[in-house]
Amino acid sequence: MKSTQQTTLRNRVVVSGGIGVHSGKPVRLVLNPAEAGVGIVFQRTGLANGASRRIEARHSKVTMTDLCTVIGEEGKNLVATIEHLVAALRGLNVDNCLIEVDGPETPIMDGSAAAFVEAIDSVGLTSLEAPRRFIKILKTVRIEHGRGYSELRPASEGFNLDVEIDFDNPVIGRQRKILDLEPQAFRRELARARTFGFLSDVEKLTKMGFALGASLENSVGIDGDRILNPEGLRYADEFVRHKMLDAVGDLALAGAPLIGAYQSYCGGHKMNVAVLDALFADKRAWRFVEAPVPHREGARADLRAPAFLPERN
Repeated sequence: MKSTQQTTLRNRVVVSGGIGVHSGKPVRLVLNPAEAGVGIVFQRTGLANGASRRIEARHSKVTMTDLCTVIGEEGKNLVATIEHLVAALRGLNVDNCLIEVDGPETPIMDGSAAAFVEAIDSVGLTSLEAPRRFIKILKTVRIEHGRGYSELRPASEGFNLDVEIDFDNPVIGRQRKILDLEPQAFRRELARARTFGFLSDVEKLTKMGFALGASLENSVGIDGDRILNPEGLRYADEFVRHKMLDAVGDLALAGAPLIGAYQSYCGGHKMNVAVLDALFADKRAWRFVEAPVPHREGARADLRAPAFLPERN
């Protein structure tokens, strides 16, 4: 456990200029520092009569997992498409953050977590006078659906992801990626991987009220055996990297960093959340552990994150 103390942002940062990928409407997002023990919490503003409501980013608050992960109350006070933002927070070891969002969906930005990483890096992190709390997996839990599965397994330290996808499409095909989750690996390997979709699905989705804000500026478009984006892919295996990015965000809804290993085949939001539900349903499958906090003089120590530098592939 390299990070022994809880962290938060050093300052408030505004993420502007984004729209919701499904709503197509402008969204204003503000990331605020939070005290130790708060965790990742959304402050949903813009409700009727100027009201607002706090929603914890927890698996128990998930109301929908079709196309994206949605938290809130059934049918109201919802925040959708939270997975990329929450993945950036977890991937960069941000334990506590209050997220203000003035609409029912976080902004899609370029379809990846890159803009959120840039925002976090622009203010950096600070450590708090409280031990970092982890969820240690003690026994394997597994969810199966059709030919797919997701499982969480014990490990002595750290968190490892092993994600495999298999699409009946020549552009994607079968791809697999294995990664130990830590901030530099997250920045380098996952943060820039964009969401993707098929042109053949667009009409159906828009009729259902989804993907109203989707474009080649915020997703990778696929038409048969062609990539529609003029710039092509950011990584040769960008598709599986994005699925892993989604998994990092969904599994962050455990409420604390995991110590263990995650593996999935043909998974997705629904199975990511379901495997967390299965884990917490079995009290013998997990326990909390705390990292020892060294004695230090002064209230806080700044953790300056290196600036996010995009790669060229």
